[in-house]
Amino acid sequence: MKELKFISIEKQNDKNVASCCSAVEISAEKPHSISTEWTLSDHWGQIKSRTSAFRMRYSVPPGLYACGEPDKDSDVLVSANYKLSFDILRRSLKGLNAWILVLDTKGINVWCAAGKGAFGTDELVGRIRKVNLDNIVSHNRLIVPQLGAVGVNAGAVRRATRFRVYFGPVCAKDIPAYISSGYKKTEAMGRIRFSMADRLVLTPMEINPAMKKYPLYGLIVLLIFGLKPSSIFFRDAWVGGTPFLLLGLISVFAGALVTPAMLPFIPFRSFAIKGWITGGLAVFLAVQFFGILDNSTNAIFLVVSYLFFPLASSYIALQFTGSTTFTGMSGVRKELKFGVPAYIAASGISLILMLIFKLGEWGII
Repeated sequence: MKELKFISIEKQNDKNVASCCSAVEISAEKPHSISTEWTLSDHWGQIKSRTSAFRMRYSVPPGLYACGEPDKDSDVLVSANYKLSFDILRRSLKGLNAWILVLDTKGINVWCAAGKGAFGTDELVGRIRKVNLDNIVSHNRLIVPQLGAVGVNAGAVRRATRFRVYFGPVCAKDIPAYISSGYKKTEAMGRIRFSMADRLVLTPMEINPAMKKYPLYGLIVLLIFGLKPSSIFFRDAWVGGTPFLLLGLISVFAGALVTPAMLPFIPFRSFAIKGWITGGLAVFLAVQFFGILDNSTNAIFLVVSYLFFPLASSYIALQFTGSTTFTGMSGVRKELKFGVPAYIAASGISLILMLIFKLGEWGII
């Protein structure tokens, strides 16, 4: 069996893309079976999609796919065309004969695509018609992921087609048990867990964007401490700037790693406040117990440390709202309404304080 290849979104309409499964559009050609086993390429694709912008072009062609040897009585499961979503679904179907109806979600996962309307009623109805599903199965069951429910109007789908939408389990691994129980979900199947492992696997994409900005931050810090009226002194830059470089790293990992990992245990619902608490505690430990700033440190440095870096951690933690399944747009807007002015004010005050420090160092004030 050939290895299933992903295609970039730009090439999604290329009919010459090779894969071990063929998409059924208008024609009634029988698709090739897709493997429920992951190849080394699939595992590598998962790593890249979880750690880089590679995920933005990790997709499969929309259409109908065959898992095992499905027939007219086999179940039809609906998926996004983000390849990682598709791969997780097909891996969960080991030992089953089923059809996978892949919607065109522009390479976005089910939950995000449902919120944006890409995984929605119109696309589902249109895809049913395009693949001629009426002539492929004799039943009227469509198993749609529960996380896609926000985008799919089951009644509208039933009226437009003969198919009835069954909102399945949250996790793909529960699908075999769901089917064998007569399409009945247990309470556990319908619960969104979002465990520490689930949260940690998302943190690389929180750390990565922040670390891309870190070199610029580091350059600014070194310039501030190394700049003298006559020239730039590199020794002074490193000696004075190192504590702030370390505090910058601490704020990144406090906001992007520790806050998501400890999310349920940090007080308050606000992600911005959670990140501020974590960042403040991390800075306190670094300053008071690990001596990042020694006893002779200028008081301005202490003020900047406790003002700027906890709020930097807060800002980074706030980005994690886009990765969770229990935040809404209204809540995020509310946090931004109060958070953004605080971030701007803290940055401005910190810059003014550092300017005062430099002017004092140069003997101007």
